[in-house]
Amino acid sequence: MANTENPQSPAGERSTAPAEIGVIGGSGLYSFLDDVTELRVDTPYGPPSDSLFLGEIAGRRVAFLPRHGRGHHLPPHRINYRANLWALRSVGARQVLGPCAVGGLRPEYGPGTLLVPDQFVDRTKSRTQSYFDGLPLPDGTVPNVVHVSPADPYCPVGREVVLDAARGRAWEPVDGGTLVVVEGPRFSTRAESLWHQAQGWSVVGMTGHPEAMLARELELCYTSLTLVTDLDAGAETGEGVSHDEVLKVFAANVDRLRDVLFDAVAGLPANGSRDCLCTTALGGMDPGFELP
Repeated sequence: MANTENPQSPAGERSTAPAEIGVIGGSGLYSFLDDVTELRVDTPYGPPSDSLFLGEIAGRRVAFLPRHGRGHHLPPHRINYRANLWALRSVGARQVLGPCAVGGLRPEYGPGTLLVPDQFVDRTKSRTQSYFDGLPLPDGTVPNVVHVSPADPYCPVGREVVLDAARGRAWEPVDGGTLVVVEGPRFSTRAESLWHQAQGWSVVGMTGHPEAMLARELELCYTSLTLVTDLDAGAETGEGVSHDEVLKVFAANVDRLRDVLFDAVAGLPANGSRDCLCTTALGGMDPGFELP
């Protein structure tokens, strides 16, 4: 990174450099940009996984957030998902791209497959899944009881943009499928994997929930891009998936994943012209607190 900036001015005022689009992923997605500004952000829910890294792609201001921290020190079940989505919205992001590594649950979804899901199944156990938990915020504000529908949890516009971007890079994506999200940090047993497969689900990961649901509650457009790094334990013979295998396949595909992401950034609509269901997710209901 060419430029890292302290977020505090001499007078103690916080920089509020705006972003249009958020990307939640690793440093391999932004570290080569010529000009990146690091911005620390506080939220009512505590600190996000790391600083935000602000850069520009195709004339669009983008905030990158390392989901696991820049040193990859946060396991999936300890990520502060609420703080992450809140931080992105607080700097102006209204559309979020969320790439993640997953295991394939069907033989045809082998390593290197790019699948853009249209559904998820939550099999996590201990994660805070909502901003509307009835607990007071630090300023004493208490959220109202609000029920937001996740029937179609991903932005339909964002999905089409990502699919077009992948095809433009000669990487034919799988259009739709179900991402089942498990607690982690362990991988699935063979029996669990076979059960996931028997349900007709497509891929399995550890970080896709509650990101999508929290984005919906903040009326953000959220699009998931899942990169298959392995066939999950029950979908193959042999010893099952290993962490080293996942890292190796992800590293082999990170360049083209980055290309697709950056093309998608360029193709997303202007925030002011969003007209998808994501923008009215609260249906006019009062959340009981001010959105950032």
